[in-house]
Amino acid sequence: MVFKTIKEEIKQLDVTSIDEQRKTILQLLIDFIQNKIKEGAIINLNFICTHNSRRSHLSQVWAQALAHYYNLKNVYTYSGGTEATALFPSAAEALESSGFQIEKLSNETNPIYAIKYAETKHPIIGFSKTFDAAFNPSSEFAAIMTCDSANEACPFVPGSEQRIPLTYEDPKAFDNTSQQAEKYKERSLQIATELKYVFANLKE
Repeated sequence: MVFKTIKEEIKQLDVTSIDEQRKTILQLLIDFIQNKIKEGAIINLNFICTHNSRRSHLSQVWAQALAHYYNLKNVYTYSGGTEATALFPSAAEALESSGFQIEKLSNETNPIYAIKYAETKHPIIGFSKTFDAAFNPSSEFAAIMTCDSANEACPFVPGSEQRIPLTYEDPKAFDNTSQQAEKYKERSLQIATELKYVFANLKE
């Protein structure tokens, strides 16, 4: 099971706050995963944003944790960008505040993080990379576009079976303001709420 703090956070996420227009988009992801379950196939989800620094990481981490929370097997989550920068510290801090255990494994300009969500599961390896980097799947995956600029820049993602435009506003707009921590947590929980809706609506 996921760590207790994460479990409690997930329980409190209110999926009734999601509007019908948004549910229509989320249904595309539900259908992709459901079809894979029906086929008994591996489920590869690659969350893509321009810099692979904020929204794509938040989405990757929450999706992996929620798959485990709902006891869904064979789900592997990834993230990437149209360019590589670094996982922004405030995104990691927002996840930590929800109960994820994060260890910084390196100190270069693009640090590597181990992000743990359960005692018995391998941590997610978090670092910024392009969506087509060798670390990510090259075929048989859903490309989930988490920002408008990446969505517009990548009308076609090589190797993807389906491209889903699940975009979010960038918390970067609040960097170096008094609202920075609050807005990163707000975006993290919005992503978590929508992904909870996705995983809660799957049938084994």
